Amino acid sequence: MLCEVCFNIGIGARCAICNDERRDQSVLCVVEDPRDIVAVERTREFRGRYHVLGGALSPIEGVGPEQLRVRELLARLDAEEVSEVILCTNPNLEGEATAMYLARLLLPLGVRTTRIASGLPVGGDLEYADELTLGRALEGRRDVGA
Repeated sequence: MLCEVCFNIGIGARCAICNDERRDQSVLCVVEDPRDIVAVERTREFRGRYHVLGGALSPIEGVGPEQLRVRELLARLDAEEVSEVILCTNPNLEGEATAMYLARLLLPLGVRTTRIASGLPVGGDLEYADELTLGRALEGRRDVGA
């Protein structure tokens, strides 16, 4: 059964995450699929809530914004007083297109919109990294504390 709020998989009308009062309601992590929630939750780094789009934009496969849960996302922004949306779509062509589409849609609304960083895996070698991954790692760099 899908959660009536975030469209995650749950037992009742609302999933366990939406029922958890300790979660930060002001931060919304947008993912493509319920399996992505499992991956993010394994990190134990995110304490906000989620919104499952139900896929990613793919004109070749006939998936446009109308086939995703974009309207529901926009409705949640006002109703839940969301201050930040984290775009956590896959780092592939469809996921990037979806993130860019959502970013352009959210920008005029004044809600802070961020994108997950992508880059090199821990233990990886620079010589084996492709140009796009290495470029993203350089773009997503951050200050090192003294």
